[in-house]
Amino acid sequence: MNNENVSNYVYTYSYPEEESSLCALEMRSFFEKESKSKILESFVEVDPTRSPFMKERIRVIYEGETLQDIVSQLETLQLDGATFKVIYVKNGGLTKAKKEGFEKRRTVERTIGLHVNGEADLYHPDRLFGIMNVNERWVFGDYVKGESVWFQHQKKPHGYSTALSTRVARAVANIAIPNPSGISAIDPCCGIGTVLVEAQSMGIDIVGSDRNHLILNGVNENIAYFGLTCEVKLADIRDITKHYDVAIIDLPYNLCSVITPEDQLEMLQSARAFADRVVVVTVEPIDGILINAGFTISDRAVAKKGLFTREVIVCN
Repeated sequence: MNNENVSNYVYTYSYPEEESSLCALEMRSFFEKESKSKILESFVEVDPTRSPFMKERIRVIYEGETLQDIVSQLETLQLDGATFKVIYVKNGGLTKAKKEGFEKRRTVERTIGLHVNGEADLYHPDRLFGIMNVNERWVFGDYVKGESVWFQHQKKPHGYSTALSTRVARAVANIAIPNPSGISAIDPCCGIGTVLVEAQSMGIDIVGSDRNHLILNGVNENIAYFGLTCEVKLADIRDITKHYDVAIIDLPYNLCSVITPEDQLEMLQSARAFADRVVVVTVEPIDGILINAGFTISDRAVAKKGLFTREVIVCN
């Protein structure tokens, strides 16, 4: 079947087990569903570079029960002089008996490549195509590989030992703002700016603030280090009056930022007044405080690192 006008997408994922819950929440935020395997199909288009868990994406052009079904459809593919390369996308969910060997993958790539009406270029192709066996059928289409932008952001000038990892921060930004178009966001307890860097690098309209004047220079240096710009102010969360669509709040918890449940309630009540939606990151149970602040909990996930567990809670 020719799906060129349907734009079904196949995404592949890779994540450590301790972040599987966080990955599933990001899936639900992007696609309103999750996959129990490391492959997800959807009609929703997401740049795989946005997610710290997505490996690659195929926009399906052709699909069929057999590889020959794909070959027979390739004659309708128009490249208009563009060069191409075909990449076999591995299905990590296959059983051991069905695992694709190296030679088989190369054979499939050659078979498909020989039937594409155009000039192959293995090094600098104009178009990349993916071929994959998924859900008992073959799919072929435009291929995009994700880049680990979050990994590059680990090398920032300033850091906190208790700050979110760049992977978790990027996922949290996606959970809070899956579609950035027309959305305004704030990180009112921005710390050293880990969430701000990830969000800004994805084109999210976000500003930051923190009541700790000692870290503001470090935040601004971190943001500028990656060629980004972001407004960061010295302000207590309780003093924010401008309205935002979304707030991301990593509740303070280290020894230098001890806050009582009463403080937490005041902070979250303030957030409810200036944001329509809030994503809270916490290391301790706060459901009762969120409910007392007037929020409804709509989704959640956990992210573990050794014995240390963070909870990500989506509130409306």
